[in-house]
Amino acid sequence: MKKVYINATFFTMDRENNIFKNGMMVLQDKSISYIGQYSEDELTNVDQVVDLHGKWVLPGLINAHSHILMTLLRGIGDDMLLKPWLETKIWPLENQFNTEIASVSAQLGILEMVKTGTTTFSDMFNPNGIDSDVVMQTIGKTGIRGAFSHTIFSLGTEKEQKQNLMEAERFAQKNKMVADGRLTTMVAPHSPYACTPEALLESLRISKENDLMLHIHVSETDHEILDIEKRYGVRPVEHLRGLGIFDQPTVMAHGVVLNDEEREILKQHDVRVAHNPISNLKLGSGVADIVSLLDAGIKVGIATDSVASNNNLDMFEEMRTAALLQKGIYKDATKFPAQTALTLATRLGAEAIGMSHTGSLEVNKKADFITIYPYNKEHLQPISEAYSHLLYAARGNDVCDVYIDGKTIVKDGSCLTIDEEKVIAEANRLQNTLSR
Repeated sequence: MKKVYINATFFTMDRENNIFKNGMMVLQDKSISYIGQYSEDELTNVDQVVDLHGKWVLPGLINAHSHILMTLLRGIGDDMLLKPWLETKIWPLENQFNTEIASVSAQLGILEMVKTGTTTFSDMFNPNGIDSDVVMQTIGKTGIRGAFSHTIFSLGTEKEQKQNLMEAERFAQKNKMVADGRLTTMVAPHSPYACTPEALLESLRISKENDLMLHIHVSETDHEILDIEKRYGVRPVEHLRGLGIFDQPTVMAHGVVLNDEEREILKQHDVRVAHNPISNLKLGSGVADIVSLLDAGIKVGIATDSVASNNNLDMFEEMRTAALLQKGIYKDATKFPAQTALTLATRLGAEAIGMSHTGSLEVNKKADFITIYPYNKEHLQPISEAYSHLLYAARGNDVCDVYIDGKTIVKDGSCLTIDEEKVIAEANRLQNTLSR
């Protein structure tokens, strides 16, 4: 199937940051075969020509760290610090989940993601009480791309901890490539404070043997730093390096509390950081110094974390907040410009989570893209300043259409792969079954 998209402005987010006004994009099956200025030569042997009527087109956004099974917990446990929030609210509630609750929560989270322009995500989920394979199959039907990762904990009895590791390994092996290759998994030890050194070493083994990335929360709060120093005599980054964790490609969520020596370690081992600005603010964890990470040559993606600590999955809001925070903490408006923020939410975010086959509009990359129709939106005027508006003015609900693998997932703001009315009704019903 060869489809041609015309009459649009294409923001490619490639390395040259090419923008094609009155551009053309050609899809061959699931991938991009041409992107550039309008060309009559590209109209031969075409199955379909789609007129986009002047829309803005950009790559689908990349959410580098999320917890979609927590979507039903939105609004529960506001205004709390991380440790009591996890221990008294989130983990006890997650322990009440079953497969139905997990599946509906996942669909609700993905519905919000795709309708606000996210096409790829990297997620960690609590496996307690659920059939994770069924949840993965449910996610596959939505059409989204991403990594859905079984969290490893050192909680409970020794038998429960061993069972957790065995199930994590089984899930990783079985779901390494599903949904026509759109979905994969990583190995996801929760954190240095929720995993013993033995569990972390087992996570590393599973990751190496299955050729999968690691995904772990690290250096999120000052309390975590003090806790790990008290337990092991070193800070979290050095603790993980000493165990050999960083010998395997690793995505580190948060990285709020880092020093220059730790940034050098991350650079040496090509550790990637998923930056969650709004969640870190809401939990009072602080503001990650992303400018220093980028200056050190570390790959960074932007992420929302869960809606229980955000409280939405709007990546437009997330990348705008990321940019404004860096300008504010440096008291320098030149820091973290629009191009940097947009790149971290697209191409570089995809590279950070090991999915460089998406994230930009380039030949041979997957046909994952979104459209915005700006002409009837007062906050996107004047249209001549479109690039600025994409960061500083656009909102998730400005997204019109979403395509993943060239397939239409959202059309004119409505999701075609999820029964929106049913999922919303079920989410409210099931949330009421949880004991708080």
